[in-house]
Amino acid sequence: MVYHDEPVRPLLQRAAKGMDSAWREIVQRYAPLVFAVCHRYGIGGADAQDVAGSVWLGLVAHLDRIREPEALPGWIATTAKNECLAQLRHRARQIPTDADQLDVSVAADFDATLIAAERDDVARAAFARLPERDQDLLSMLFADPPVSYKEISSTLGIPVGAIGPTRARCLTRARRTPAVAALAGAERRTARRTPKEPLATSHDLKREVEAA
Repeated sequence: MVYHDEPVRPLLQRAAKGMDSAWREIVQRYAPLVFAVCHRYGIGGADAQDVAGSVWLGLVAHLDRIREPEALPGWIATTAKNECLAQLRHRARQIPTDADQLDVSVAADFDATLIAAERDDVARAAFARLPERDQDLLSMLFADPPVSYKEISSTLGIPVGAIGPTRARCLTRARRTPAVAALAGAERRTARRTPKEPLATSHDLKREVEAA
């Protein structure tokens, strides 16, 4: 069945149930948005692919936080922006900079950049802890352009009908890694703070992740 014209709400509902067709549709539908953001920030090639992978892994981890379907494109664009800033920040770490000459918009995004970088590190760490077979499957499922189930089955030796359930188990294992669990918990606690309470900084999140 083709879902290309499916409204966002049922698409998210199916994705939340672990239906692989929904995830593939989300990636196909919103990948152009992710790469458009990358292009705006001068991110291309392998770095853009890294940004996209981090966006999709982040969506898997935080899908339950997107309660309004209309918020999905904005969440994807914002997450892609933060990941691009993390890439740019990584590039600039070795370049001396006069803080007084920093652009105001860049300064305002400084802590968000660090948090995005830590999320990226957590996603990579979780991915690295997965069995090699899980890594191979997720890499092919989130590839751009998409890889057909037939090709995945032929390459990995997984029956076509077993790819969806296998993918769900892979993602469950990724969510259960200590670093992902700690980061998700830290972000939930930050979201519950009252306006008078100080927001968690990137260093707060980093301490909680490292303590996991």
